Amino acid sequence: MKQLPYDAVIFDLDGTLCNAEQGIISSARYAMAQLQQPIPEGVDLRDLVGPPLYQNFVEILGVPPDMAGQAMMLYRDYFEREGMYAYTVYPHIRSILHTLRANGAYLAMATSKPEKYALAVLDHFTLTHYFHRIVTEQDDMHALRKPELVRRALPAKYRRAAMVGDRSFDMVGAAANHIEGIGVEYGSGRPGELQEAGAAFTAPDTAALYELLCRGAEIPRGFFLTVEGPDGSGKTTQVDLLEQNLRDYGYSVLRTREPGGSAISEEIRRIILDTGNVEMCAACEALLYAAARAQHVHQVIRPAVEKGMLVLCDRFVDSSIAYQGGGRELGIEAVRQINAPAVGNMLPDATLYLNIDAKAALRRKRSASSPDRLELEDFDFHERVQRTYERLIRDNPQRYMIVNADQGAEALAREALAAVVTRLELPRKREA
Repeated sequence: MKQLPYDAVIFDLDGTLCNAEQGIISSARYAMAQLQQPIPEGVDLRDLVGPPLYQNFVEILGVPPDMAGQAMMLYRDYFEREGMYAYTVYPHIRSILHTLRANGAYLAMATSKPEKYALAVLDHFTLTHYFHRIVTEQDDMHALRKPELVRRALPAKYRRAAMVGDRSFDMVGAAANHIEGIGVEYGSGRPGELQEAGAAFTAPDTAALYELLCRGAEIPRGFFLTVEGPDGSGKTTQVDLLEQNLRDYGYSVLRTREPGGSAISEEIRRIILDTGNVEMCAACEALLYAAARAQHVHQVIRPAVEKGMLVLCDRFVDSSIAYQGGGRELGIEAVRQINAPAVGNMLPDATLYLNIDAKAALRRKRSASSPDRLELEDFDFHERVQRTYERLIRDNPQRYMIVNADQGAEALAREALAAVVTRLELPRKREA
């Protein structure tokens, strides 16, 4: 384990780990509208990200002090219902936290949010377990302010510590505790604000922040996630939604597909799926899939996982086993042997399976778009495919996450995201 630049890192929440602007501003607008209070002219609502809530309403939005309590109540009511869910985690943040923890750093949070709401955000995005200590404001009317929050967040002993934040308050808190302030310019601060407040370093984006905090660290292995399901299960739509949702949760995602994913593999895909190639025999088809997979694993999947990324792949070797081994009746073991040199040791860490009756799924697919060569096969073929998937799941239940694909796209997307995030974070919670 290599020595990190900092062995203790304290993070702000809003504007540093999470893009909070939409959630905070929409909640404040709601409260002001309910109170029939106009937004003062010239106010930059991005300034609401960072300070305590009472200060926001009284000092920035001009709410009379005797109305501040009601304003905060209205704000929190909306924030819990909607505002919090407008947050997103910035790209690479989860990789930064994971790398720091995996290399022995102490991590803490010092935020001006009250504990209830800070923990609600962290729990929603499954970030809580990364932190050794979480320090929050307890009383909006008598705020501790950032210097005291940072003091409480620091460990008893450390070699070199830093406070990471997007506003001047964070840099002031760092200076008051004689530690380095690292300002993130992608947050809600104004131009020059962090430098004027004494930031030791600034990071224009999260990639630069990773370099500042994790320079020289061993990169934890990434994760290989595949998505499988019968034709017509809504897989492409769900992979699209899952990719976006995982990015919103702060995962560094590489989206890819099979057959395809690299230039050579995409050329092979064109041949395999071409409806003009009706004379292609089952063995040729299986070998072409394996050839495309070999290049894909070598050029795309393995390098990305080694760089710590989450590889999200639309189909992988399970599809070959199901479609060629089962559908084409080449046999499960025969297809496994064909693919052994292509896959090597890059089997998926987890597989999301969209479960739906094959006939219903195929009818849905054929009514929605022009079928490719495999989708033109008869129902018996697709039933054999489904039975093979079911056998794979029975033989390896710990790898598969099964979700009901016979429901609306949004409900399915929520179920899929919950299953995937639970699987991704469970090992990390144990490590923490």
